Amino acid sequence: MKEQECCILYNQPLEGALADELDVLDQVEFIENTLKESGVSCFRTGITSDFMSELAALADKRPGFVFNLVESISNKGELCYFIPALLNMHSIPYTGSPLEAMFITTSKLLTSKTLLASGIDGPGTYKPSQHGMLTPGKRYIVKPVWEDGSLGITGDSVFTCEPGYETRLAGLTDTHWLIQDFIDGREFNITLLAGAGGVEVMPPAEIVFRDYDENKARIVDFRAKWEKESFEYINTVREFPGKDLDPRLKERIESAAVKCWEVFGLRGYARVDMRIGQDNLPYVIEVNANPCLSPDSGVVAATVEAGLPFSEVLERIINDVNK
Repeated sequence: MKEQECCILYNQPLEGALADELDVLDQVEFIENTLKESGVSCFRTGITSDFMSELAALADKRPGFVFNLVESISNKGELCYFIPALLNMHSIPYTGSPLEAMFITTSKLLTSKTLLASGIDGPGTYKPSQHGMLTPGKRYIVKPVWEDGSLGITGDSVFTCEPGYETRLAGLTDTHWLIQDFIDGREFNITLLAGAGGVEVMPPAEIVFRDYDENKARIVDFRAKWEKESFEYINTVREFPGKDLDPRLKERIESAAVKCWEVFGLRGYARVDMRIGQDNLPYVIEVNANPCLSPDSGVVAATVEAGLPFSEVLERIINDVNK
């Protein structure tokens, strides 16, 4: 790895933070330990609502590069793009995707528009004020525009457009909520990692929903992602189908993921989530430019499946820093 001091930059969890916010501390420890084992000097800096001053102070220290793990500021995902913007301003190299990619992919609305403009299949997307455009009898899902980690998504987020459905949308603003077609099919998470010859696709991971009855929406909601004692968490399982995955579907999934990397200008590492429609085509439901890197994360699981030690994963990410 590069022989220069690294600052691991992360969002300092608020007092009383839930598991989704505290997870960043596991990432920091995992990355810090791996870097030190590889001989890389590093220190950690937590970012708060006073991030302007904190980044200015960091600039005075002049680290060789920043390992950017900031997912939100004061638990607001819509602010995370300020970090690469300020790192750019202070001319500090950093890992992960650049400012433009962070901003666009953090907004599910801008992501949807970019997918549509680029010819990449994604679910139909509507603002709450456009609910009159919904098709009677069709199923939809309500999502927060700016948050990730399934924050704001519950089992009630999926609904059918039938008389009285408007009550489900009461109080939802166009600035922070959107409605998408609900694609009731298989779900895949595709990890992308920079390599010497360009981006490489890690083995596709399928999210399997065990023992879900027909009345329970098969989605990775907040409970499935973070509440370890819940039915959803226990019965939502990541599997790697490997050779059992239809080759044609695998090619379509990987092609869509690589196109997202190129279109959104992703760097270092990323994860693209897809659902498979009734037409057996993948529909991109999320592009995550700064996915979790904790030991139990999907990215780490996929790279382990690919046979890559975490030290090599970090080396690849660092070698693709934004300068």
